[in-house]
Amino acid sequence: MGFSSTYFFYVISLIWLLTFASNTNAQLTPTFYARTCPKLHSIVRATMAKAIANDPRMGASILRLHFHDCFVNGCDASVLLEDTPTFQGEKNSYANQNSLRGFKLMDNIKRNVESICKNTVSCADILTLAAREAVVLVSINAIRT
Repeated sequence: MGFSSTYFFYVISLIWLLTFASNTNAQLTPTFYARTCPKLHSIVRATMAKAIANDPRMGASILRLHFHDCFVNGCDASVLLEDTPTFQGEKNSYANQNSLRGFKLMDNIKRNVESICKNTVSCADILTLAAREAVVLVSINAIRT
């Protein structure tokens, strides 16, 4: 059984994400929302699983969206910000047009999380969890094939 280049990409991406996260000085923990939003991980996982089942490329799209969000000034979900009369968001910037996708999925995940845990989980954390789930789900699918 050989590994496909797509599987290899996701494994390397996961390693990069784990390395990136381990080099921070913050006291991060995967159980941060355990008390305030105990269903967070299952909500994100279920929404991502459905999206990837409908479009297998969506896993890579969300990972890429996360990468672009974290690229310059850290992971702050600024890539999800829309334009306002006084502010040009990254979501609609020229550089991201026809380049990034998955914005509607992120809106859907945020809506699902907000329906259970109102004003609790940051957009940056939701995007990071979605990218993590994308890597896990696509990796599992690659192993099964």
